[in-house]
Amino acid sequence: MTGYPEAFQAHLDTGCTTIARAWAVTRQDGVTLGFTDHDRALDFAGIRFEPDSGMTAKALTQGTGLSVDNTEGYGALSSDAISEADLLAGRYDGAGIRSWLVNWAEPTSHMLIFRGTFGEVSRGAGAFTVELRGLSEPLGQATGRVYHPRCSAVLGDGACRFDLTRTGYFRETVVETVEDALVFRFAPFDGFEDRWFEKGRLRVLGGAAVGLIGMVKNDRIQTDGTRRIELWQRLGAEVAPGDVIRLEAGCDRRGETCRLKFDNFMNFRGFPHVPGEDWMSSYPVKAGTNDGGSLFK
Repeated sequence: MTGYPEAFQAHLDTGCTTIARAWAVTRQDGVTLGFTDHDRALDFAGIRFEPDSGMTAKALTQGTGLSVDNTEGYGALSSDAISEADLLAGRYDGAGIRSWLVNWAEPTSHMLIFRGTFGEVSRGAGAFTVELRGLSEPLGQATGRVYHPRCSAVLGDGACRFDLTRTGYFRETVVETVEDALVFRFAPFDGFEDRWFEKGRLRVLGGAAVGLIGMVKNDRIQTDGTRRIELWQRLGAEVAPGDVIRLEAGCDRRGETCRLKFDNFMNFRGFPHVPGEDWMSSYPVKAGTNDGGSLFK
């Protein structure tokens, strides 16, 4: 911090202040919630900050170096603010958090003192505690590319650049049969071969679980023609028959899949020609190629 804004500093210099704290939480689905420890609602930065709405914060620890700034938020679970169902569904995982000091008598006079993301969330006895991670936290994570035969990009991201809205690579449909928000069964649908959606995503577009995403573990066409899709992990909210979902094609990150299934090899982010460990024990041969595969089959 280089100092308080001029109007805010002038208020502090009076020696008789009207200071409160305010927080704004922005979830991954775009929902923004405002909280304040003042006894009245405050409006600034295009956000309404509600009092007694279930969230307060402990002391903030910040440093001038690259050490991780951190604090904690805590409060009561309620149906009209942060609910247990939303926490269990993962709607607050990685949510953005901003904290201000604000002159509650003149809310346009305020100062941002913290910006970061939600970390680990714990709950119990009708309350929750969340770790708040500062902007320097990602600097402690490993970065850079790994030399590996498989692609390091995520299908459809900025590195992959594949457009998942292309015809033949997604299907929007309604849930017909679902077991424990984990296994989905559908009547036959044409144009998608067996295992087409395996390692892909299932996005919920309607119902109680709207906005949640599950990763597809298995995609099998059964002997009677129906389709069975199983997720790696159950969704955090219930999915009911009739809810709209979107299935997106899966990618196993192999160069061959990128080239033949997606025709996107120009954007492949792996190193398919890097020799494997067996290459070091290889020997001259008259036929065949040393392609990094196993020498002993």
